[in-house]
Amino acid sequence: MNTSIFDLIKEQTVLLDGGMGTELINHGFPQGVCPESWNVEKPDIVKKIHKSYFDAGSDVVLTNSFGGSKIKLSSHGLEKRCYELNLAAATIANEIKPEGKLVAGSMGPTGKFLQPQGEFTEEEFEEAYAEQAKGLTDGKVDFLLIETQYDLKEALCALRGSRKSTDLPIFVTMTFNHHPRGFFTLMGNSAAQCVQELEREGVPAIGVNCTLNSAEMVDLIKIMREKTALPLIAQANAGKPSLSVEGEVSYSQELEDYVRYIPHMIENGANLIGGCCGTNPSYIKKMAELIKNFKPEKKV
Repeated sequence: MNTSIFDLIKEQTVLLDGGMGTELINHGFPQGVCPESWNVEKPDIVKKIHKSYFDAGSDVVLTNSFGGSKIKLSSHGLEKRCYELNLAAATIANEIKPEGKLVAGSMGPTGKFLQPQGEFTEEEFEEAYAEQAKGLTDGKVDFLLIETQYDLKEALCALRGSRKSTDLPIFVTMTFNHHPRGFFTLMGNSAAQCVQELEREGVPAIGVNCTLNSAEMVDLIKIMREKTALPLIAQANAGKPSLSVEGEVSYSQELEDYVRYIPHMIENGANLIGGCCGTNPSYIKKMAELIKNFKPEKKV
């Protein structure tokens, strides 16, 4: 019998993977190319990255399909290959998936805005996400993760569109900036509003990824846990990115500083933990050790 993500969540703190883009660059990915194109052009490299995360201790890896909606793919002239590239992303990850491990279909934002701020209608967003969800579902992912959403309205479009194409569980993570008055998305949605609306829509697990470092995410998870009993997902960045003179990207939070906040995330209510931009298999390996040895502090 196949393991389900809900079984895993009940049994343990679930460890997701780290950055895909970071690892693609480490394997020679050139600037300006579409990451999803490597699912058909260089599948062995994508497969190698997935394997490195499973070997490091990930319970779940995310497919190389973050920018796989046809709206996002259109910037590379690949919108007509949306289904093909997402199907390939899911197939590659499943080919390397060990027994008892899982694959999540990654669905990132379109990179565009809804009317009136942008040119797109909600129906166009829904259609784009529906096609992506179909490719990932046909490729046999175990669940979908709509991630890095900076607009609650787009997240809800993604959810509605995906539900037209799949019966799989669909999780949603938003991305927040830290302001003096709290945590808000780029479009001004508060953490409380996102939790409330996603829970009302029947999303079975919600959370946060990207933008924030691991210390900031500890505080945000605490706020979200006070608003919901749903499983919470936390995938922090390794701090802020910076560009060297040579054009290389580095991140401000070193491994040891990053991982020391992982136990606090669990204490504050995170059920699924992984890394985002700037993290790699060495981060995940250390997180796996911390999760395995984690013992909550006893309240006096």
